[in-house]
Amino acid sequence: MQTEQRLAQYALESAYRDLPESAIAVAKNVVLTVLGTTIAGARAEGCEALVRQALHWGGREESTILVHGGRVPAHNAALVNSTMARALDFCDGMVPGIHVGASSVPTALAAAELAGGCSGKEFLAALVAGSEIAMRLNAISIYDGFDPTGVCTVFATTAIAGRLIGLDARGLHDALALAFNRAGGSMQSNIDGALAVRVIQGFVSQSGILCAELARAGITGPKNFIEGTYGYFHLYAKDRRDARPVTDGLGQRFEMEKTLFKKYPSCGGTLGPTDAILALIAEHDIAAEEVARVDITVSPRVQRVVGNPFEVGDNPKVNAQFNVRYCAANALIRRGSTLRHFDDAEIRDPRIADLTRMVHVTADPSFEDPARAKFSIGTHVKITTKRGDVYEKSAAAPRGHPANPMSGAEHLQRFRDCVDYAEGALPADRIEKIIAAVARLEDMADVRDLIALLVADRAQRGAAARQPRLDKTG
Repeated sequence: MQTEQRLAQYALESAYRDLPESAIAVAKNVVLTVLGTTIAGARAEGCEALVRQALHWGGREESTILVHGGRVPAHNAALVNSTMARALDFCDGMVPGIHVGASSVPTALAAAELAGGCSGKEFLAALVAGSEIAMRLNAISIYDGFDPTGVCTVFATTAIAGRLIGLDARGLHDALALAFNRAGGSMQSNIDGALAVRVIQGFVSQSGILCAELARAGITGPKNFIEGTYGYFHLYAKDRRDARPVTDGLGQRFEMEKTLFKKYPSCGGTLGPTDAILALIAEHDIAAEEVARVDITVSPRVQRVVGNPFEVGDNPKVNAQFNVRYCAANALIRRGSTLRHFDDAEIRDPRIADLTRMVHVTADPSFEDPARAKFSIGTHVKITTKRGDVYEKSAAAPRGHPANPMSGAEHLQRFRDCVDYAEGALPADRIEKIIAAVARLEDMADVRDLIALLVADRAQRGAAARQPRLDKTG
C-alpha cells in the first residue's frame, strides 16, 4: 500500500480504544495547554484585528470564535482561534520548530461544530491521528528555512477536519493531497519579528478545514503527493525516499509522546539558555548587576533564528520571543520568565538593552545531526562576573522536554498562569469547569459543551449555557 493511502486509512480508522494511556495523557495536556494559551492570547497584538476581520467577512455561522464569541464559517473560526493560541508562543512544540497543538485543537473544535458535534473519545482519537501524521512527516523533513509549522501541521489539521466531517478514505486522500499544495511558510517571519509567525499557525488550520470541505465537494488532489516525482519526499525531504519513519508502527508507536511543553513563553531555541541561567542563579545567587559577560552556545540553526542582536522593532513581543539575548537578559534581571516579561513595558526596560549587549551567542555544529539536518535545542551557558568568577551550565533537555517532563501539577499551574494573565477574560467559575472537562474529556458526549465554556459572555452571544454531558456508552 502506498504511503499516501496508509496515512489516509490510519487517519480514518484509528480508534480511541486503541490509544495507550500515555498518548491520551499527552493529548489531554495539549488540549489544556492550548486552551490556556488561547485564553491568554485572545487580546494579543493582531488577534482582535483578526477577530474583527473574520466577523466582517461574515458567512455561514458554523463555528465559534473562542473567548470573544461570535460564529463564522468553520475555516475562519479555526484561523482566528489558532492565531490566538500561538500568539504568546507558549504552546506545545517539537524539534525543529513544528507547532501542532495550537492548530490541531482549534481545528478539531471548529470541525466538531461544523459536523454537528462529536464525542470526547472521537475528538481525542482524531487529535492523535492527525498529530501523528504531521509529526511523522516532520521526522523526515529538511526545511532549510521553511517554517515546519506551515509545512507539516497542515496535514494534521486536514486529517482531523476530514475525519470529523465524515470523509471516506478516498476523500481524505484527496484532502491530504490538497493540503500538500497548501504547505509552506518561511522562518524569515520569526527572524524579522513579524505577526505572520502567529498567523501562519492560523493559516494551516484554515487550510485544513478548506481542504477537507473541498475534498468532500469532489475536488481532487495529486494521488502521489508524498512519493511522486515532485511530492513531499522531493520537496521537503530533499529526495530522502524512505517511508519507514512515516508509516512504520502507525497506531503502535506515538511520535506525539515526544511533544515539548514550554516552561517559558518564548521560542523553543531560547528554552535551554533560560533554563540554564535560572539554574545558575538558583545555585550561585548571581545578581544581574554583577554580570560582565554571558556566552551562550547553541546549534547553528538556533543561532540563525534566535541568536541575532536584540532590537525592538514593529512587534516587540515577537522580537523578544524569538531572541535568546533578550531571554537571557530577562532571566538574569527578573529571575524568571513569565508571560508578563514579554509585555511591551518590560521589553523596553533600559536594563534589558544594556544587558543584551553583554550576551554573546555562538553556533556549535556538534549540536546538529548532519545526516538529517536536525538540531538540538540544548545549550551551554557561561556567565562571567565582574569579579572574574565563572559559572557554567549545560541544558540538553529544558523543563517540559519529553526527556525532562513537567508534572501534572506544573501543567495545571501553567494553565492557571495563562488565565491569570488574561485578567478576567472568562468568569472565574468557568475556569474550574474547563479544567474538569479536559480531565474527563473521554467521557464527554459532545465537545461542543466544552466550547460553550470558552466564550466570554454566552448570554450576549446567544450561546446555550450547557453543563458538560458525560458519555455513558463507553
